[in-house]
Amino acid sequence: MESGMPLSGGQRALIRESWQRVSGSPVQHGLVLFTRLFDLDPDLLPLFQYNCKQFASPQECLSAPEFLDHIRKVMLVIDAAVSHLENLSCLEEYLCNLGKKHQAVGVKVESFSTVGESLLYMLEKCLGTAFSPEVQEAWSKLYSAVVKAMQRGWETLPEGD
Repeated sequence: MESGMPLSGGQRALIRESWQRVSGSPVQHGLVLFTRLFDLDPDLLPLFQYNCKQFASPQECLSAPEFLDHIRKVMLVIDAAVSHLENLSCLEEYLCNLGKKHQAVGVKVESFSTVGESLLYMLEKCLGTAFSPEVQEAWSKLYSAVVKAMQRGWETLPEGD
């Protein structure tokens, strides 16, 4: 999986170090990420339905057990990317399939930039002063590589009208 420019050793170290500080409380930090996501784009809320139930508000969604499971899964994907920084290509097929699943439920590729913004916001809130411009750049590169792999899932499906 190429990401334009590969991560330097220093960037990989920054990602690992910052993730170590966040990954111990995945649901708590994932709630920060998704709260920000719904603040930035409330139109994403209808994409999250469980047993055909629409959530009336972001707060209702954020407290649903099924959604908390989704948060855990998202944080596990980030964890997998961090764990495979030396060889992100081994996640290529998994991320491509994840992209297909997101497309199937109506997620637009454009929404991933808002997710990326929310991820950086969460990292900034959780890391405080340790969230340096270098940390932000490293995470932006990693996220870009992950999204590129997921986008390949869209490319393998026929376009709808």
